[in-house]
Amino acid sequence: MTGNESESELPVPPYPPIEPTAFDLIVIGTGLPESVISAAASASGKSVLHLDPNPFYGSHFSSLSIADLTHFLNSHSTPSSVCPDPLYSDVEISNYAPRLLSQHPRNFNLDVSGPRVLFCADHAVDLMLKSGASHYLEFKSIDATFMLDADAKLCSVPDSRAAIFKDKSLGLMEKNQLMRFFKLVQGHLSLDESEENNVRISEEDLDSPFAEFLTKMKLPHKIKSIVLYAIAMADYDQEVSEYVLKTRDGINRLALYNSSIGRFQNALGALIYPIYGQGELPQAFCRRAAVKGCLYVLRMPVISLLTDQNSGSYKGVRLASGQDIFSHKLVLDPSFTVPGSLASSHQQLQESFQAFSLSDNKGKVARGICITRSSLKPDLSNFLVIFPPRSLFPEQVTSIRVLQLGGNLAVCPLGMFVLYFSALCDEVNQGKKLLHAALSALQKLLVTGTAGNSSTAQSEDMEEAKPTLLWSALYIQDLSLGQFGSIISTPTPDGNLNYNDLLDATEKLYRKLYPNEELFPETTSPENSEDDAGLTLES
Repeated sequence: MTGNESESELPVPPYPPIEPTAFDLIVIGTGLPESVISAAASASGKSVLHLDPNPFYGSHFSSLSIADLTHFLNSHSTPSSVCPDPLYSDVEISNYAPRLLSQHPRNFNLDVSGPRVLFCADHAVDLMLKSGASHYLEFKSIDATFMLDADAKLCSVPDSRAAIFKDKSLGLMEKNQLMRFFKLVQGHLSLDESEENNVRISEEDLDSPFAEFLTKMKLPHKIKSIVLYAIAMADYDQEVSEYVLKTRDGINRLALYNSSIGRFQNALGALIYPIYGQGELPQAFCRRAAVKGCLYVLRMPVISLLTDQNSGSYKGVRLASGQDIFSHKLVLDPSFTVPGSLASSHQQLQESFQAFSLSDNKGKVARGICITRSSLKPDLSNFLVIFPPRSLFPEQVTSIRVLQLGGNLAVCPLGMFVLYFSALCDEVNQGKKLLHAALSALQKLLVTGTAGNSSTAQSEDMEEAKPTLLWSALYIQDLSLGQFGSIISTPTPDGNLNYNDLLDATEKLYRKLYPNEELFPETTSPENSEDDAGLTLES
């Protein structure tokens, strides 16, 4: 299970018979939610069979070569018997340098559901440490975060006191205003009861819209945008949207960001990314499951579900090999459609949706991937860029997040860069407009050289050669929360930058499967220590 294990061009081997033929749990699909559930059930002593029709691990959370990604998106945008409503649509793939890219057929690990990073202090990191999955992963730090300003230039995001002092794009008054705001937030989050009452944020303010609270704090528009969209990571325009971020939630997001800075010694900031791509995360949980006895079979499609003739309830699956395998419970990848007789009722589905914490329980997410010959920033490889609402066109009501990664993360050859970008949308045309606007803005930044950091003094002799767009993929992905009933269906990749909401929903699904069991119970085993030293972070 390496970062390059995605070989759809290999011939399908003969299907071997599976023994035993009965399990406590069958899991179909090796995406992150399915892999976490499989690892947790195996750790608790359940017998688990984990199947995937693909020749690689990760499903919708995988990292693939250019050829495999192209095949995956095209095959999952076409209706089939097990997936009449495809997860992806409007796939647009363009290759501007076929000869060059053909020289590196296995040197790309492209994320299907990017952009995606981990905050050093978030739930995903804690879960990896608790489960032991961290032993199979290595990470590198994301170097910096930038935001597109009113002049269509990338300005640095001052996300700590040290960064505020160093930032040359902020005036002295702006620095003082931002410092006072961060001090207020830190005072509110402090557990020290001796703090003066005037540094605590009132309940009335905590229940108010975060944008209004920032205005009340007299923060100028530029600073408000940085806090809202580049640190608190608000998805929608907070001035007009119905999806308003409350101050309480905004402060909690700032707290996550703040506690992530400095958690790991080698991390430059708050964000990290797995070497070889996000597809390494589900593989790590699959390894933990295998260690605990889970049986894995790839290239094994399921062609139908088996039901009890009397009760009509689920009892097993029929494989493409013709073999019937039985289990008490079943977990499905979101690509699969549960037959009507086995799905929960409409009312039960509504109740299950309300039980999850995923925020985008409807709509779609527009995703894009670019391969370029040069970096957006001449002196940096791995960084995040935020296009805040209305920064690209007047009707842009959502943020667009861009993640650039370089060859030192083993996601592309050295000297090339991969850019992921995404935005939430309500329908396909809106999503396509967002993607094309983002792609146009990125090309403009690359070609004109205006990607220079406005907070860094640059000399005339630092002119870079014109960067080149080598390849791109644009596509729309449907969003769903998953469901539970006699059969569990896991959530699709969401539109968030991190995995917190997705893993919260996965944990709730696991508790529905096994109400009396904890997800990865605490253990005294040193291999499951939650010590931060259990995470490998390269300098």
